[in-house]
Amino acid sequence: MNPSKRSLLVAAALLSGPLAVVATTTAVSATTTTAPPTTTDCGGPKATPAPAKPAAGGSTTSTAAPASPASTAAAGGDQAPASAEIDGSGATFPKVFYQEMIAAYTEKNPGVTITYGGGGSGKGRQDLADQIVQWAGTDGVIKDADKGKFQGGEVLYFPTVVAPITVAFNLDGIDSLKLSPATIAKIFQREITNWNDPAIAADNADLKLPDQPITVARRSDSSGTTGNFTKFLEKSEGKDNGCVWKLGTDSTIEWPKDTQAGEGNNGVAQIVQSTPGAIGYVDLSDAVDAKLTFADVQNKAGKFVKADANGAAAAAAGAKVADDLTYSAIWADGDGAYPITAQTWIIVYQKQTDKAQGEAIKSFLQYVLTDGQLAAIDLNFAPLPEELAKRALAHLNDLQIG
Repeated sequence: MNPSKRSLLVAAALLSGPLAVVATTTAVSATTTTAPPTTTDCGGPKATPAPAKPAAGGSTTSTAAPASPASTAAAGGDQAPASAEIDGSGATFPKVFYQEMIAAYTEKNPGVTITYGGGGSGKGRQDLADQIVQWAGTDGVIKDADKGKFQGGEVLYFPTVVAPITVAFNLDGIDSLKLSPATIAKIFQREITNWNDPAIAADNADLKLPDQPITVARRSDSSGTTGNFTKFLEKSEGKDNGCVWKLGTDSTIEWPKDTQAGEGNNGVAQIVQSTPGAIGYVDLSDAVDAKLTFADVQNKAGKFVKADANGAAAAAAGAKVADDLTYSAIWADGDGAYPITAQTWIIVYQKQTDKAQGEAIKSFLQYVLTDGQLAAIDLNFAPLPEELAKRALAHLNDLQIG
């Protein structure tokens, strides 16, 4: 996005006034977004039939409105240092949002230089652990086994935005599709390999599907998007729900050999865009930029829901948030909740030994959690629920600077 368009988007958002507030309830929970590879007994024949699924309803779009930004008062002011440089890397899922936030923030604070290199959540966590960067983007939490590898000590989580992970497809002449979790699981495990398969037809009774092979596109790198997409499949169709999904959940998965791998969300988007008959999981922002078509996905309530900011906001509104501000919006309750809604965080060290860098990190995070929330919708993300944004702002006071 060019600078003039970015400035217009941010300005328009700031002038629009507060958005309607989503009523939220937060609670302490041990919920996380990624897990070690799941050991399941799903490899063999099912011992028991799968539980009955909710009756499928028609497609729906959530009417829940994204939250308004929290007050800046909790963070104690927005003071940027006269000069500082902070480098970041990590998740590609929020990369568009972070790039726009960096551009808008540094325009107001020209003495601060901020970079963000992407590379995937796993790379971001590793770069922060090795103190190569001062901040990292991640869609998943740090595993307990890896916490001791972070050379700078304790890490703080700052949630930033939420957004759908789309199930994008490339079928000539078809611009709408419904997919249930079981059907998605079978497609990505290569148990369904043709678009006119009876399972896909059952989800789309009024649609004439082509006799065309399916090409599955997936991530090649260690990815929070993969972690969240497979967590959706594990929660909806895994070992506790009939063992339809057998591959477990993690930021890297042992996919079937005949799938195609792309680096980053844009890499998967490019495969889907250029390959007739392809399907892949792609964050909403990259899917929109690539002009991809994506399916309505059946949620926990049995409704087929569109991948948009409203569905993401509805999923986030009911999430249980732990004391460290980690949570999961995947497979959320509610008629309007989009079932593959991913959350993301900026992670930093609690103890900031360089005063200028620490002040820059705090100032930038405050910008993301206030003005940045107003710009989220225009960038195909949903802002945080208001109560969570307030908690994140208060969490800035836990940074130890200098």
